[in-house]
Amino acid sequence: MAKITPFQGIRYNERKVNNLDEVVTPPYDIINPLEQEDFYQKHLFNIIRLELGKTFSGDTEKDNRYTRAAKTFSQWLQEEVLLNDPKPAFYLYQQEFDHNGMLITRTGFFARVELTDYSQGIVLPHEETMPKHKADRLELMRACNANFSPIFGLYNEPEGKIVELLAAKANLEQPEANAKDQFNVVHKLWAVDNPETINRVAEIFAPLQVFIADGHHRYETALHFKKESGQNCKPGANYVMMVLVNLTDPGLVIYPTHRLLKNLIDFRQDSLLEKIAPYFEIEPVLMEAEGIQGLIDKLAEKGKSRTAFGLFAGGDAGYLLALRQSIKPLEFAHSGATADWASLDVSILHNIILENILGIGSKQRANETNLTYTRSAQEAQLQVLNGQQQLAFFLNPTKISEVTTVAQAGEKMPQKSTYFYPKLITGLVINSLD
Repeated sequence: MAKITPFQGIRYNERKVNNLDEVVTPPYDIINPLEQEDFYQKHLFNIIRLELGKTFSGDTEKDNRYTRAAKTFSQWLQEEVLLNDPKPAFYLYQQEFDHNGMLITRTGFFARVELTDYSQGIVLPHEETMPKHKADRLELMRACNANFSPIFGLYNEPEGKIVELLAAKANLEQPEANAKDQFNVVHKLWAVDNPETINRVAEIFAPLQVFIADGHHRYETALHFKKESGQNCKPGANYVMMVLVNLTDPGLVIYPTHRLLKNLIDFRQDSLLEKIAPYFEIEPVLMEAEGIQGLIDKLAEKGKSRTAFGLFAGGDAGYLLALRQSIKPLEFAHSGATADWASLDVSILHNIILENILGIGSKQRANETNLTYTRSAQEAQLQVLNGQQQLAFFLNPTKISEVTTVAQAGEKMPQKSTYFYPKLITGLVINSLD
């Protein structure tokens, strides 16, 4: 089903850049303006200049963040800041990170994956996307004809033969590229260009499906780019760069993404709790005694047996909301939804509370007028306390099994339903579409 191929990656020249820590970044969509400026200042050759260039008030159709990225990319290639690898390769990729006090390693590999429509059932999404984010990435692809950051894909190969084959051809003690990001995650890379290994890996992968974990906007953008190129499509535009990780990998970690709400007219916490009460059992959690972490801990424990959320809207207490057993989530879902989709925590939050009670539907979510997101419960609490937001809903993390079940059913979770940690790094490998 899935066709993957090796590619001649473009990488930083170690004679020009001797410390990759200074030139790599996280994915563009989690970089705020202050961080963007920090990356600009960190190194003249930081990948931020290609992946997320600055915008200026005097930008024009012929001089803007996309044209400047293309010019810089071409210049770095000419000056050999960036070098093409000599042979097509798959790139073994490891991330070492701390998770709850334990050192965890996640292993995957960079490859080109053939672009196919979701309807073919080969590459499957699990989240909704927003049009404006795709427009930005499309302009960058048109200007630069390259993938600067990898899409994060998952595959199911319980025997683990693919990683075993790639690791056998890599000197794991001596990575060819090594970088530490601002979150203290260590990223390691090895090029595997042995033809027999490449052919065997592609053969094993052929019957598998790819589940998009992160990068839905970029995948759909790449599809659009391929289609608009038509008969003039360059061979490389039929593929997109991905990092592929086995579903059985012990380093697959999902964090929750909490919901922050603003611009609610005539909002009152007591009124909201009254409206929630028919659907959820409500337990106050005193902030002075237990704090926001106490609410998160109670949420995790309650979530083992039933759907639950945390709520904080300021004041002396937060609230633990546990779905009443008499409530049938499918009754609140859109027409045609499956029971699996309707029973997702994030679906229940969006359907029963956001839409049914607060009136925040898909249109408001698309316009981002009421809803923002954060991974940090402490940050969510702070934004409510300082008046930036009116209230916060806290969630438990989505399970990997839920991601694949929903994707295989052809459904999509609401945007920001998953936060895979750690994020893939941008700047280790570039894929040219030429």
